[in-house]
Amino acid sequence: MKVKNDAHLTYCTNIHSGESWKEVFDSLEQYTLGVKAKLAPEEPFGIGLRLSNQTALTLQEEDQLSAFKQWLSANDLYVFTINGFPYGNFHGKALKDKVHAPDWLSRERLDYTILLFNLLAELLPDGQIGGISTSPLSYKHWYDTAEEIIAAKKQSCAHLIEIVVHLVQLNRLTGKNMHLDIEPEPDGLLENSADFIDFFESYLLKEGLELLRKQLKCTALEAREYILQHLQLCYDICHFSVEFEEPEAVIRSMEEKGIKIGKMQISAALKCNTQCNGSRAEMMEHLSQFTEPIYLHQAVVKKHSGELKKFADLKPGIAEMAELDSEELRTHFHVPIFLFYYQGLSSTQDDIIKAMDLWMKKPFTSHMEVETYTWDVLPKQMTMDLKQSINRELSWVLALIESREEKTEEFLVQEVANAADGSN
Repeated sequence: MKVKNDAHLTYCTNIHSGESWKEVFDSLEQYTLGVKAKLAPEEPFGIGLRLSNQTALTLQEEDQLSAFKQWLSANDLYVFTINGFPYGNFHGKALKDKVHAPDWLSRERLDYTILLFNLLAELLPDGQIGGISTSPLSYKHWYDTAEEIIAAKKQSCAHLIEIVVHLVQLNRLTGKNMHLDIEPEPDGLLENSADFIDFFESYLLKEGLELLRKQLKCTALEAREYILQHLQLCYDICHFSVEFEEPEAVIRSMEEKGIKIGKMQISAALKCNTQCNGSRAEMMEHLSQFTEPIYLHQAVVKKHSGELKKFADLKPGIAEMAELDSEELRTHFHVPIFLFYYQGLSSTQDDIIKAMDLWMKKPFTSHMEVETYTWDVLPKQMTMDLKQSINRELSWVLALIESREEKTEEFLVQEVANAADGSN
C-alpha cells in the first residue's frame, strides 16, 4: 500500500509455505486478500511476491500469467517487488546454507533472476519502479582461500553485469524501470556494508563497468550510471543488526558512495544481553528454544572488550554466551517486529525505529517490505494466527510512521512559533 513519501509498504509472501504456483496463489487468496481488506480496503495494495524457480516457470505460461494479471486487477492488487533470494523450497525441510544455492557463480541463478524480471515487467504497473531482491552472491564458508573468494566475486560480477544488460534492454523495450537489490547477510560472500561497498568499487565499477561498456557499446560514464541504476542494496535491517551495524552508518555509507537502497526489509533479530534480568544459565535456556533445523541462524557475540565473535549457527553462539566476558548475542532469527521483550530476551526492534526515523527525514527507498518468515519455527508460546500476525506487523509499521509524522509536525509547528516570537 502507498504510505508517506510515495513509498510502497507490504509484507513478503515468503512467509507462506508452498512451492507450486497453485499453492502460492492459494496463499494469496487465503491471506493477502484478507490483509488488504483489513488495512487497505479502499486503495490498491502491493504484493511482495516470492517465487521459486519452479513457481516462476509455471507462472510464465501465457494462460497462467494472463489469469493472474486479471485477478490482480479485479482485486485492486499490484506487484512491485519480488523476493528472488531462495531459488527452491523454503519451508518444511532442512535448508540451512542450501538457501544460497544455486549461487551467483551459476547460470541457474542468472537464468532464474532473468525469468523473474521478465515476469515483473509484465506485472509491474506503468510508471512504477520494480525491484527484485537476491542473495549476497554466495555462502562464505564454501570457500577455503582468499583466491577462491576473489574468483567467486569475479564470476558473480560477470553474471550481474548480464542482469544489467537485460534490464537496460527491458527498459528500452517496455519502458519499465527495475533494479536488482543485493541482500548482504551474515556469512554471505557479502555480509555487511563494507563488503557490499568493496564489491561495488573493486568489481562492479571496474571489471564490471568494462564488460558493460563493451556489451552495450556505451561510454564508461553511461555504464557507471546503468550499474548504479540497476544494481542496488537490499537493506535487511535484521541482517545488519546481527552484524552490529547502526542504521545511520549503513544509510550514510551508501549515500556517500552514490549507491541506492532499492528495498528496505523491515525485520528484527533476536538478541540476548547480560544486562537483562536473569542468570546466564536462564538466558541460554531461553535462547535454546530458538535452535531449529530449517533455517540458518548465524550468531554474533559481542565481548566486553568490543570484539565480535561470529558463529555459523545459534548453538555455538549460545555456548559462547556462557563465557563471562560475553556481553551480548545477536542471531539471524527473524522475530516478530512488534516484539521487543520475551522471556529475558529482546529484539533489535530499536534498529527498525532508528531506520524508520531516518527514512522519515530523508526517504532513501520507495520499497519497504516486512519480512518475518519464521512463524512456523517460533517457540509455541509466540505463535498466533498467521493473518492476525501479518496485520499486526504491518499495523505496527503504519503506527510507527504515523507517530513519527505527528512528531515531525509538532516540531515544525514549534519551530514556526519560535521563529515568530524570536526564541531559540
